[in-house]
This record gives sequence, C-alpha cells and structure tokens, in this order.
Amino acid sequence: MTHAPSFAHGRAHAGASARRRGEWLALTALVVALVAQVGWLEREQMAASPQLRPLMTSLCNALHCTLPPWREPAAITMLARDVIAQPEHPGVLRVQASFRNDARWPQPWPALALSLSDINSRPIGARRFQPAEYLGKGSHPARLEPGQAVTIGFDIVEPAPNVVAFDFRFE
Repeated sequence: MTHAPSFAHGRAHAGASARRRGEWLALTALVVALVAQVGWLEREQMAASPQLRPLMTSLCNALHCTLPPWREPAAITMLARDVIAQPEHPGVLRVQASFRNDARWPQPWPALALSLSDINSRPIGARRFQPAEYLGKGSHPARLEPGQAVTIGFDIVEPAPNVVAFDFRFE
C-alpha cells in the first residue's frame, strides 16, 4: 500500500472542498429558479392574498411587472339600494344603488347581480350587469379607490307585473 506524501493530501482536500462548494452553489441556484418559477405561475393567487399583496407589489415594482387588479367583491359594501316602478314609463323599473369599496386596495368595478321576486318569493327575473352596463356612457375611473363611495342608476324592463322584492349581489 502506498501513501501519498503529506503535501498531496492538502490538494485533494482542497479540490473536494471546491467541488462541494460548487455543488452547493448549483443547488442554491436551482432552488432560487424553482421558487421564481412557482412565484411566476402562482402570482395571481399570491397577489390575491392580503398577506402577500404588499410583498408582491414591491417585487413587481422592482422587476417592472404588473399584478392583476385586486378583486374582493365581499369588500364592496351596499349603502342603499332601490328598485322603483316608473309611473311615466309603464313596464320600466329604475334600479338605484350606492356602494363603497371597503377593501385596502383599489379594485375594478364589480359585476352586479340583480334578482327580482314576486310576493311568494318566486324568482321572476335575474340578470348580471357588467360595469359598462350600469355605469352608462360617461367617463369613469377604471377602479374603485379604497373608501370610495358611488351612486349608480339605470333602467331595466320589468320582467313581470308582480315584482315586489329584489336582491343585489356583487361578483
């Protein structure tokens, strides 16, 4: 059995140490790449989290990317609502509502689901209105700011003469 001289032991150990350091560096780079890919693929779900939204906003500002708009229909608070028959226009109902964005961030205008019922609580009609339908033709901001309250009003055709109840929902 031959033994290597003592000066050769140092080089063999240094080579193994450098190789091990390179392996750790490669492993770290792969983990960072994996985390970046998962972050990119799951960015919409992560941006929808109130806990992660500030971090995602900071990252996107640094990386010059955009996040999907914050969407939290449950944070839209109905302040007042009414559906009124128009005596001067038989068969037309005037829909009026006031609501406020109670979310922490601006969010797009919600879709408004309206259902109408008769005296026995049987559904007579239901429809989902997109923002362009209930906002009208004027210019409107693209998003509702936090704390912003708005009033809307639009007319619909009465689906049946027995409408006595209505329900609003934001989607």
